[in-house]
Amino acid sequence: MKTVTISIEEYESMKQQIAWLMEQLKLSKHKQFGASSEKSDYDQLSLIETHEPEISTPEIEEIKAYRRKKSKHSKDRLPPDLPVEIIEHELPTDEQICPKCDENLHKMGTEIVREELVLIPAKAMIRRHVQHVYSCRNCEKNAADGTVPIVKSDVPKPVIKGGFASPEAVAHVASQKYVMGIPLYRQAQEWERNGILLLRQTMSNWLIKSALDWLVPIYVRMCELLLAHSNLHADETTLQVLNEPGKKAQSKSYIWLYRTGGDVQNHIVIYEYQPNRKAENPKNFLKNFKGFLHTDGYDAYHNLPDDITVVGCWAHVRRKFNDALKIIPEHERIGTAAFQGKHFCDCLFALERKFAEMTADERHEARIQKLRPLMDEFFAWCESSRVLPKSPIGQAVSYALDQRKWLKNVLLDGRTDLSNNRAERSIKPFVIGRKNWLFSNSVTGADVNAVFYSLVETAKENGLNPFEYLADVFRRAPNGACVDELLPWRG
Repeated sequence: MKTVTISIEEYESMKQQIAWLMEQLKLSKHKQFGASSEKSDYDQLSLIETHEPEISTPEIEEIKAYRRKKSKHSKDRLPPDLPVEIIEHELPTDEQICPKCDENLHKMGTEIVREELVLIPAKAMIRRHVQHVYSCRNCEKNAADGTVPIVKSDVPKPVIKGGFASPEAVAHVASQKYVMGIPLYRQAQEWERNGILLLRQTMSNWLIKSALDWLVPIYVRMCELLLAHSNLHADETTLQVLNEPGKKAQSKSYIWLYRTGGDVQNHIVIYEYQPNRKAENPKNFLKNFKGFLHTDGYDAYHNLPDDITVVGCWAHVRRKFNDALKIIPEHERIGTAAFQGKHFCDCLFALERKFAEMTADERHEARIQKLRPLMDEFFAWCESSRVLPKSPIGQAVSYALDQRKWLKNVLLDGRTDLSNNRAERSIKPFVIGRKNWLFSNSVTGADVNAVFYSLVETAKENGLNPFEYLADVFRRAPNGACVDELLPWRG
Protein backbone atom coordinates (compact mmCIF):
# COMPACT_ATOMS: atom_id res chain seq x y z
CA MET A 1 0.00 0.00 0.00
CA LYS A 2 1.39 3.35 -1.02
CA THR A 3 1.41 6.07 1.65
CA VAL A 4 0.66 9.65 0.58
CA THR A 5 1.93 12.48 2.74
CA ILE A 6 0.15 15.84 2.68
CA SER A 7 0.81 19.05 4.53
CA ILE A 8 -1.40 20.49 7.25
CA GLU A 9 -2.44 23.28 4.86
CA GLU A 10 -3.53 20.76 2.23
CA TYR A 11 -5.37 18.75 4.87
CA GLU A 12 -7.30 21.81 6.08
CA SER A 13 -8.07 22.78 2.51
CA MET A 14 -9.46 19.31 1.79
CA LYS A 15 -11.58 19.44 4.96
CA GLN A 16 -13.08 22.73 3.83
CA GLN A 17 -13.79 21.36 0.36
CA ILE A 18 -15.47 18.26 1.78
CA ALA A 19 -17.54 20.39 4.17
CA TRP A 20 -18.59 22.65 1.29
CA LEU A 21 -19.55 19.67 -0.89
CA MET A 22 -21.59 18.14 1.96
CA GLU A 23 -23.41 21.45 2.42
CA GLN A 24 -24.22 21.60 -1.28
CA LEU A 25 -25.44 17.99 -1.19
CA LYS A 26 -27.74 18.68 1.77
CA LEU A 27 -29.11 21.83 0.12
CA SER A 28 -29.66 19.99 -3.16
CA LYS A 29 -31.53 17.19 -1.39
CA HIS A 30 -33.67 19.68 0.49
CA LYS A 31 -34.58 21.51 -2.73
CA GLN A 32 -35.45 18.21 -4.40
CA PHE A 33 -37.31 16.45 -1.59
CA GLY A 34 -37.94 19.02 1.17
CA ALA A 35 -40.71 21.54 1.63
CA SER A 36 -40.40 24.62 -0.58
CA SER A 37 -42.02 26.94 1.96
CA GLU A 38 -39.75 29.60 3.44
CA LYS A 39 -42.04 30.27 6.38
CA SER A 40 -40.34 30.63 9.73
CA ASP A 41 -41.30 28.36 12.60
CA TYR A 42 -41.06 31.12 15.18
CA ASP A 43 -43.37 34.06 15.74
CA GLN A 44 -42.02 37.01 13.77
CA LEU A 45 -44.06 39.55 15.70
CA SER A 46 -42.48 38.43 18.97
CA LEU A 47 -39.02 38.91 17.45
CA ILE A 48 -39.54 42.51 16.42
CA GLU A 49 -40.37 43.44 19.99
CA THR A 50 -36.62 43.52 20.64
CA HIS A 51 -36.40 46.35 18.11
CA GLU A 52 -39.50 48.15 19.37
CA PRO A 53 -39.21 48.45 23.14
CA GLU A 54 -41.71 51.31 23.23
CA ILE A 55 -44.58 49.00 22.30
CA SER A 56 -46.48 48.20 25.45
CA THR A 57 -47.54 44.66 26.29
CA PRO A 58 -51.30 44.27 25.80
CA GLU A 59 -53.43 43.34 28.78
CA ILE A 60 -54.27 39.68 29.04
CA GLU A 61 -57.96 38.84 29.14
CA GLU A 62 -59.44 35.48 29.89
CA ILE A 63 -61.28 34.07 26.91
CA LYS A 64 -63.96 31.53 27.70
CA ALA A 65 -64.27 30.06 24.25
CA TYR A 66 -62.56 30.51 20.95
CA ARG A 67 -63.59 29.44 17.49
CA ARG A 68 -61.23 29.93 14.57
CA LYS A 69 -62.58 32.17 11.88
CA LYS A 70 -62.86 30.35 8.64
CA SER A 71 -61.25 31.86 5.59
CA LYS A 72 -63.56 33.28 2.97
CA HIS A 73 -61.94 30.82 0.57
CA SER A 74 -62.50 27.77 2.80
CA LYS A 75 -65.94 26.93 1.35
CA ASP A 76 -66.98 26.15 -2.19
CA ARG A 77 -69.01 28.97 -3.65
CA LEU A 78 -71.35 29.05 -6.62
CA PRO A 79 -72.38 32.27 -8.38
CA PRO A 80 -75.98 33.24 -7.55
CA ASP A 81 -76.88 33.84 -11.21
CA LEU A 82 -76.28 30.26 -12.37
CA PRO A 83 -79.30 28.87 -14.24
CA VAL A 84 -81.31 26.38 -12.20
CA GLU A 85 -82.93 23.25 -13.56
CA ILE A 86 -85.76 21.98 -11.34
CA ILE A 87 -86.57 18.29 -11.48
CA GLU A 88 -89.92 17.33 -9.94
CA HIS A 89 -90.15 13.86 -8.39
CA GLU A 90 -93.81 12.82 -8.14
CA LEU A 91 -95.52 9.58 -7.29
CA PRO A 92 -97.12 7.80 -10.24
CA THR A 93 -100.88 8.23 -10.28
CA ASP A 94 -101.54 4.59 -9.48
CA GLU A 95 -99.35 4.88 -6.38
CA GLN A 96 -101.07 7.96 -4.96
CA ILE A 97 -103.17 5.70 -2.69
CA CYS A 98 -103.18 5.79 1.09
CA PRO A 99 -101.51 2.61 2.37
CA LYS A 100 -103.89 2.60 5.38
CA CYS A 101 -107.37 3.31 4.00
CA ASP A 102 -106.87 3.09 0.22
CA GLU A 103 -108.22 6.61 -0.34
CA ASN A 104 -106.56 9.02 -2.84
CA LEU A 105 -103.62 11.04 -1.56
CA HIS A 106 -103.40 14.81 -2.03
CA LYS A 107 -100.22 16.89 -2.42
CA MET A 108 -99.50 18.62 0.89
CA GLY A 109 -96.18 20.29 -0.09
CA THR A 110 -92.69 19.89 -1.49
CA GLU A 111 -89.19 19.83 -0.05
CA ILE A 112 -85.75 20.37 -1.60
CA VAL A 113 -83.78 17.18 -1.09
CA ARG A 114 -80.47 18.34 -2.57
CA GLU A 115 -78.85 20.62 -5.10
CA GLU A 116 -76.21 19.38 -7.57
CA LEU A 117 -73.65 21.22 -9.65
CA VAL A 118 -74.03 20.12 -13.27
CA LEU A 119 -71.05 20.63 -15.58
CA ILE A 120 -71.59 20.61 -19.34
CA PRO A 121 -68.45 19.98 -21.44
CA ALA A 122 -67.55 22.50 -24.13
CA LYS A 123 -69.85 22.18 -27.11
CA ALA A 124 -69.20 23.25 -30.67
CA MET A 125 -71.69 24.71 -33.12
CA ILE A 126 -71.64 26.40 -36.51
CA ARG A 127 -72.68 30.04 -36.67
CA ARG A 128 -73.81 30.75 -40.21
CA HIS A 129 -74.00 34.43 -41.21
CA VAL A 130 -76.66 35.08 -43.83
CA GLN A 131 -76.61 38.50 -45.49
CA HIS A 132 -79.84 39.89 -46.84
CA VAL A 133 -79.67 41.68 -50.19
CA TYR A 134 -82.22 44.31 -51.23
CA SER A 135 -83.12 45.98 -54.52
CA CYS A 136 -85.75 48.46 -55.74
CA ARG A 137 -88.72 47.10 -57.75
CA ASN A 138 -89.53 50.54 -59.12
CA CYS A 139 -86.02 51.05 -60.49
CA GLU A 140 -86.10 47.57 -61.96
CA LYS A 141 -89.16 48.58 -64.01
CA ASN A 142 -88.65 52.28 -64.68
CA ALA A 143 -84.91 53.14 -64.41
CA ALA A 144 -84.01 55.09 -67.56
CA ASP A 145 -80.36 54.10 -67.42
CA GLY A 146 -81.15 50.47 -66.68
CA THR A 147 -79.23 50.40 -63.38
CA VAL A 148 -80.77 49.07 -60.21
CA PRO A 149 -79.28 49.92 -56.76
CA ILE A 150 -78.36 46.91 -54.64
CA VAL A 151 -78.28 47.36 -50.85
CA LYS A 152 -76.85 44.73 -48.50
CA SER A 153 -77.30 44.41 -44.75
CA ASP A 154 -74.32 44.97 -42.49
CA VAL A 155 -72.36 41.87 -41.45
CA PRO A 156 -69.75 41.97 -38.64
CA LYS A 157 -66.21 41.46 -39.89
CA PRO A 158 -64.55 38.19 -38.83
CA VAL A 159 -61.60 37.88 -36.51
CA ILE A 160 -59.66 36.07 -39.28
CA LYS A 161 -60.61 36.99 -42.84
CA GLY A 162 -61.34 33.95 -44.98
CA GLY A 163 -61.25 31.58 -42.00
CA PHE A 164 -63.93 29.75 -40.03
CA ALA A 165 -62.70 30.85 -36.59
CA SER A 166 -65.15 32.74 -34.41
CA PRO A 167 -64.06 35.21 -31.71
CA GLU A 168 -65.12 32.67 -29.07
CA ALA A 169 -63.13 29.85 -30.73
CA VAL A 170 -59.88 31.84 -30.84
CA ALA A 171 -60.44 33.09 -27.29
CA HIS A 172 -61.07 29.52 -26.08
CA VAL A 173 -57.88 28.17 -27.70
CA ALA A 174 -55.89 31.10 -26.28
CA SER A 175 -57.28 30.83 -22.75
CA GLN A 176 -56.71 27.06 -22.72
CA LYS A 177 -53.04 27.59 -23.61
CA TYR A 178 -52.17 30.79 -21.76
CA VAL A 179 -54.42 30.47 -18.71
CA MET A 180 -54.69 26.69 -18.22
CA GLY A 181 -51.31 25.77 -19.75
CA ILE A 182 -52.77 23.20 -22.19
CA PRO A 183 -50.58 22.81 -25.30
CA LEU A 184 -52.20 23.00 -28.72
CA TYR A 185 -51.54 19.35 -29.56
CA ARG A 186 -53.49 18.27 -26.45
CA GLN A 187 -56.31 20.63 -27.36
CA ALA A 188 -56.39 19.04 -30.83
CA GLN A 189 -56.67 15.62 -29.20
CA GLU A 190 -59.58 16.79 -27.05
CA TRP A 191 -61.42 18.19 -30.09
CA GLU A 192 -60.86 14.95 -31.97
CA ARG A 193 -62.41 12.97 -29.11
CA ASN A 194 -65.47 15.16 -29.60
CA GLY A 195 -65.59 14.38 -33.31
CA ILE A 196 -63.99 17.61 -34.57
CA LEU A 197 -60.77 17.55 -36.57
CA LEU A 198 -59.00 20.79 -35.67
CA LEU A 199 -55.28 20.60 -36.40
CA ARG A 200 -52.63 21.99 -34.09
CA GLN A 201 -51.22 24.04 -36.97
CA THR A 202 -54.64 25.56 -37.62
CA MET A 203 -54.97 26.71 -34.01
CA SER A 204 -51.39 28.01 -34.08
CA ASN A 205 -52.21 30.08 -37.17
CA TRP A 206 -55.31 31.41 -35.44
CA LEU A 207 -53.28 32.64 -32.49
CA ILE A 208 -50.54 34.21 -34.61
CA LYS A 209 -52.91 35.91 -37.06
CA SER A 210 -55.29 37.26 -34.40
CA ALA A 211 -52.42 38.52 -32.24
CA LEU A 212 -50.64 40.33 -35.08
CA ASP A 213 -53.86 41.87 -36.42
CA TRP A 214 -55.69 42.87 -33.24
CA LEU A 215 -53.64 42.39 -30.05
CA VAL A 216 -50.30 43.97 -30.95
CA PRO A 217 -51.76 47.54 -31.03
CA ILE A 218 -53.22 46.96 -27.55
CA TYR A 219 -49.88 45.55 -26.38
CA VAL A 220 -47.97 48.60 -27.69
CA ARG A 221 -50.41 50.96 -25.97
CA MET A 222 -50.04 49.03 -22.71
CA CYS A 223 -46.24 49.42 -22.94
CA GLU A 224 -46.64 53.18 -23.35
CA LEU A 225 -48.93 53.41 -20.34
CA LEU A 226 -46.65 51.17 -18.26
CA LEU A 227 -43.61 53.38 -18.84
CA ALA A 228 -45.63 56.45 -17.77
CA HIS A 229 -45.69 55.07 -14.21
CA SER A 230 -42.88 55.82 -11.78
CA ASN A 231 -42.76 52.57 -9.82
CA LEU A 232 -42.19 49.27 -11.66
CA HIS A 233 -41.02 45.69 -11.08
CA ALA A 234 -38.90 43.57 -13.44
CA ASP A 235 -37.79 39.96 -13.77
CA GLU A 236 -36.76 37.50 -16.49
CA THR A 237 -36.89 33.78 -17.24
CA THR A 238 -35.67 31.41 -19.92
CA LEU A 239 -37.44 30.29 -23.08
CA GLN A 240 -36.40 27.84 -25.79
CA VAL A 241 -36.99 28.86 -29.42
CA LEU A 242 -36.34 26.05 -31.89
CA ASN A 243 -35.94 28.03 -35.12
CA GLU A 244 -34.10 31.18 -34.14
CA PRO A 245 -31.65 32.65 -36.69
CA GLY A 246 -28.01 32.18 -35.71
CA LYS A 247 -28.73 29.99 -32.67
CA LYS A 248 -28.97 26.29 -31.96
CA ALA A 249 -32.33 24.83 -31.02
CA GLN A 250 -31.01 23.90 -27.57
CA SER A 251 -29.84 27.44 -26.74
CA LYS A 252 -31.63 29.72 -24.29
CA SER A 253 -33.68 32.78 -25.11
CA TYR A 254 -35.45 34.95 -22.56
CA ILE A 255 -38.78 36.43 -21.60
CA TRP A 256 -38.46 39.71 -19.71
CA LEU A 257 -41.27 40.88 -17.48
CA TYR A 258 -42.14 44.43 -16.46
CA ARG A 259 -45.14 45.34 -14.36
CA THR A 260 -46.69 48.07 -12.25
CA GLY A 261 -46.29 48.28 -8.48
CA GLY A 262 -49.02 48.11 -5.90
CA ASP A 263 -49.75 51.85 -5.90
CA VAL A 264 -51.89 51.93 -9.09
CA GLN A 265 -55.54 51.49 -9.91
CA ASN A 266 -55.10 49.70 -13.24
CA HIS A 267 -52.37 47.05 -13.15
CA ILE A 268 -50.28 46.37 -16.26
CA VAL A 269 -48.16 43.26 -16.86
CA ILE A 270 -45.87 43.19 -19.90
CA TYR A 271 -43.86 40.24 -21.22
CA GLU A 272 -41.17 40.85 -23.83
CA TYR A 273 -39.26 38.24 -25.82
CA GLN A 274 -35.51 38.76 -26.33
CA PRO A 275 -32.92 36.34 -27.75
CA ASN A 276 -30.49 36.91 -24.86
CA ARG A 277 -30.06 38.19 -21.30
CA LYS A 278 -27.89 41.20 -22.10
CA ALA A 279 -28.15 44.48 -20.20
CA GLU A 280 -29.17 46.30 -23.36
CA ASN A 281 -32.62 44.65 -23.24
CA PRO A 282 -33.98 46.39 -20.11
CA LYS A 283 -32.11 49.54 -21.12
CA ASN A 284 -33.90 49.65 -24.47
CA PHE A 285 -37.32 48.79 -23.07
CA LEU A 286 -37.03 51.33 -20.22
CA LYS A 287 -35.54 54.16 -22.28
CA ASN A 288 -38.63 56.33 -21.68
CA PHE A 289 -39.03 55.37 -18.03
CA LYS A 290 -38.06 57.43 -15.00
CA GLY A 291 -38.58 56.26 -11.44
CA PHE A 292 -38.09 53.22 -9.22
CA LEU A 293 -37.44 49.76 -10.64
CA HIS A 294 -37.64 46.71 -8.32
CA THR A 295 -35.35 43.87 -9.38
CA ASP A 296 -33.33 40.95 -8.10
CA GLY A 297 -29.53 41.14 -7.92
CA TYR A 298 -28.85 40.57 -11.62
CA ASP A 299 -26.14 42.97 -12.82
CA ALA A 300 -28.00 43.87 -16.04
CA TYR A 301 -30.34 46.05 -13.99
CA HIS A 302 -27.46 47.96 -12.41
CA ASN A 303 -26.33 49.58 -15.67
CA LEU A 304 -29.47 51.57 -16.35
CA PRO A 305 -29.60 55.38 -16.80
CA ASP A 306 -29.28 57.59 -13.74
CA ASP A 307 -32.95 58.60 -13.79
CA ILE A 308 -33.89 54.98 -12.96
CA THR A 309 -33.43 54.08 -9.30
CA VAL A 310 -33.04 50.33 -8.81
CA VAL A 311 -34.60 48.93 -5.62
CA GLY A 312 -33.17 45.62 -4.40
CA CYS A 313 -35.19 42.66 -3.18
CA TRP A 314 -35.03 41.74 0.50
CA ALA A 315 -36.86 38.48 -0.21
CA HIS A 316 -33.80 37.31 -2.15
CA VAL A 317 -31.59 38.19 0.82
CA ARG A 318 -33.85 36.25 3.16
CA ARG A 319 -33.85 33.30 0.75
CA LYS A 320 -30.05 33.11 0.85
CA PHE A 321 -30.04 32.88 4.65
CA ASN A 322 -32.94 30.42 4.55
CA ASP A 323 -30.96 28.15 2.21
CA ALA A 324 -27.99 28.34 4.57
CA LEU A 325 -30.28 27.41 7.45
CA LYS A 326 -31.67 24.33 5.68
CA ILE A 327 -28.35 22.46 5.76
CA ILE A 328 -28.13 22.79 9.55
CA PRO A 329 -29.89 20.15 11.72
CA GLU A 330 -33.08 21.59 13.20
CA HIS A 331 -31.99 21.24 16.81
CA GLU A 332 -28.81 23.24 16.09
CA ARG A 333 -30.29 26.16 14.09
CA ILE A 334 -31.13 28.67 16.82
CA GLY A 335 -28.25 31.03 17.46
CA THR A 336 -26.38 30.26 14.23
CA ALA A 337 -25.36 33.00 11.82
CA ALA A 338 -27.91 31.76 9.28
CA PHE A 339 -30.65 31.97 11.90
CA GLN A 340 -29.61 35.49 12.91
CA GLY A 341 -29.48 36.71 9.31
CA LYS A 342 -32.91 35.31 8.55
CA HIS A 343 -34.18 36.76 11.83
CA PHE A 344 -33.16 40.26 10.71
CA CYS A 345 -35.02 39.83 7.43
CA ASP A 346 -38.12 38.46 9.17
CA CYS A 347 -38.20 41.48 11.43
CA LEU A 348 -38.05 43.81 8.42
CA PHE A 349 -40.98 42.08 6.74
CA ALA A 350 -42.98 41.96 9.99
CA LEU A 351 -42.56 45.70 10.40
CA GLU A 352 -43.42 46.30 6.75
CA ARG A 353 -46.72 44.45 7.17
CA LYS A 354 -47.63 46.89 9.92
CA PHE A 355 -47.20 49.74 7.42
CA ALA A 356 -49.48 48.18 4.79
CA GLU A 357 -52.52 50.39 5.43
CA MET A 358 -50.52 53.64 5.58
CA THR A 359 -50.35 56.25 2.85
CA ALA A 360 -47.13 56.49 0.85
CA ASP A 361 -45.92 59.49 2.87
CA GLU A 362 -46.76 57.85 6.19
CA ARG A 363 -45.04 54.65 5.13
CA HIS A 364 -41.94 56.56 4.07
CA GLU A 365 -41.71 58.24 7.45
CA ALA A 366 -42.32 54.97 9.31
CA ARG A 367 -39.58 53.27 7.35
CA ILE A 368 -37.10 55.99 8.20
CA GLN A 369 -37.91 55.61 11.89
CA LYS A 370 -38.23 51.81 12.08
CA LEU A 371 -36.61 50.08 9.11
CA ARG A 372 -33.48 52.18 8.64
CA PRO A 373 -32.03 51.51 12.13
CA LEU A 374 -32.72 47.81 11.72
CA MET A 375 -31.11 47.76 8.26
CA ASP A 376 -28.03 49.57 9.61
CA GLU A 377 -27.81 47.01 12.40
CA PHE A 378 -28.14 44.17 9.91
CA PHE A 379 -25.36 45.40 7.61
CA ALA A 380 -23.11 46.08 10.61
CA TRP A 381 -23.72 42.50 11.71
CA CYS A 382 -22.88 41.25 8.19
CA GLU A 383 -19.60 43.17 8.18
CA SER A 384 -18.60 41.75 11.56
CA SER A 385 -19.61 38.16 10.78
CA ARG A 386 -16.77 35.69 10.43
CA VAL A 387 -17.92 33.07 7.96
CA LEU A 388 -16.27 31.04 5.24
CA PRO A 389 -16.70 32.96 1.97
CA LYS A 390 -17.67 29.94 -0.12
CA SER A 391 -20.05 28.42 2.42
CA PRO A 392 -23.83 29.02 2.01
CA ILE A 393 -23.86 31.43 4.95
CA GLY A 394 -20.79 33.18 3.55
CA GLN A 395 -22.51 33.57 0.19
CA ALA A 396 -25.62 34.94 1.91
CA VAL A 397 -23.61 37.54 3.80
CA SER A 398 -21.62 38.50 0.69
CA TYR A 399 -24.82 38.83 -1.35
CA ALA A 400 -26.38 41.14 1.24
CA LEU A 401 -23.29 43.36 1.39
CA ASP A 402 -22.93 43.44 -2.41
CA GLN A 403 -26.57 44.48 -2.80
CA ARG A 404 -26.56 46.98 0.08
CA LYS A 405 -26.68 50.04 -2.20
CA TRP A 406 -29.87 48.89 -3.92
CA LEU A 407 -31.47 47.24 -0.90
CA LYS A 408 -31.47 50.52 1.02
CA ASN A 409 -33.20 52.37 -1.84
CA VAL A 410 -36.52 51.12 -0.48
CA LEU A 411 -36.16 53.87 2.12
CA LEU A 412 -36.31 56.61 -0.54
CA ASP A 413 -40.06 56.51 -1.20
CA GLY A 414 -43.18 55.09 0.44
CA ARG A 415 -44.49 53.68 -2.84
CA THR A 416 -41.65 51.18 -3.14
CA ASP A 417 -41.83 47.56 -1.97
CA LEU A 418 -39.50 45.62 0.29
CA SER A 419 -39.32 42.77 -2.21
CA ASN A 420 -39.71 41.98 -5.90
CA ASN A 421 -42.23 39.23 -5.18
CA ARG A 422 -44.82 41.05 -7.25
CA ALA A 423 -42.79 40.41 -10.41
CA GLU A 424 -41.99 36.83 -9.40
CA ARG A 425 -45.70 36.08 -8.94
CA SER A 426 -46.45 37.53 -12.37
CA ILE A 427 -43.75 35.55 -14.16
CA LYS A 428 -44.85 32.28 -12.54
CA PRO A 429 -47.83 31.69 -14.93
CA PHE A 430 -45.42 31.83 -17.86
CA VAL A 431 -43.06 29.38 -16.15
CA ILE A 432 -45.94 26.98 -15.45
CA GLY A 433 -47.15 27.24 -19.05
CA ARG A 434 -43.63 26.68 -20.38
CA LYS A 435 -43.42 23.40 -18.47
CA ASN A 436 -46.38 22.20 -20.52
CA TRP A 437 -45.80 23.54 -24.04
CA LEU A 438 -41.98 23.44 -23.56
CA PHE A 439 -40.83 25.77 -26.36
CA SER A 440 -41.75 28.18 -29.14
CA ASN A 441 -41.24 27.02 -32.69
CA SER A 442 -40.24 30.42 -34.10
CA VAL A 443 -39.38 33.97 -33.09
CA THR A 444 -42.83 35.06 -34.25
CA GLY A 445 -44.38 32.44 -31.99
CA ALA A 446 -42.31 33.67 -29.04
CA ASP A 447 -43.46 37.25 -29.67
CA VAL A 448 -47.07 36.11 -29.92
CA ASN A 449 -46.75 34.20 -26.65
CA ALA A 450 -45.46 37.38 -24.99
CA VAL A 451 -48.39 39.40 -26.35
CA PHE A 452 -51.03 36.89 -25.25
CA TYR A 453 -49.53 36.46 -21.78
CA SER A 454 -49.39 40.25 -21.37
CA LEU A 455 -53.08 40.70 -22.12
CA VAL A 456 -54.21 37.60 -20.22
CA GLU A 457 -52.25 38.35 -17.04
CA THR A 458 -53.20 42.04 -17.12
CA ALA A 459 -56.86 41.06 -17.47
CA LYS A 460 -56.52 38.70 -14.49
CA GLU A 461 -54.80 41.40 -12.41
CA ASN A 462 -57.74 43.71 -13.07
CA GLY A 463 -60.43 41.17 -12.21
CA LEU A 464 -61.51 40.24 -15.75
CA ASN A 465 -62.25 36.78 -17.08
CA PRO A 466 -59.51 36.21 -19.73
CA PHE A 467 -61.77 34.21 -22.07
CA GLU A 468 -64.55 36.77 -21.99
CA TYR A 469 -62.08 39.62 -22.40
CA LEU A 470 -60.33 38.07 -25.43
CA ALA A 471 -63.64 37.14 -27.05
CA ASP A 472 -64.82 40.73 -26.63
CA VAL A 473 -61.61 42.06 -28.21
CA PHE A 474 -61.91 39.69 -31.18
CA ARG A 475 -65.52 40.78 -31.70
CA ARG A 476 -64.93 44.51 -31.45
CA ALA A 477 -61.42 45.11 -32.78
CA PRO A 478 -62.14 43.93 -36.38
CA ASN A 479 -65.19 46.19 -36.43
CA GLY A 480 -63.49 49.48 -35.63
CA ALA A 481 -63.22 49.71 -31.83
CA CYS A 482 -60.35 52.00 -30.80
CA VAL A 483 -57.41 50.63 -28.85
CA ASP A 484 -58.12 52.53 -25.64
CA GLU A 485 -61.60 50.98 -25.48
CA LEU A 486 -60.05 47.49 -25.56
CA LEU A 487 -57.50 47.81 -22.75
CA PRO A 488 -57.66 44.93 -20.24
CA TRP A 489 -59.27 46.98 -17.49
CA ARG A 490 -62.18 48.39 -19.50
CA GLY A 491 -63.90 45.13 -20.30
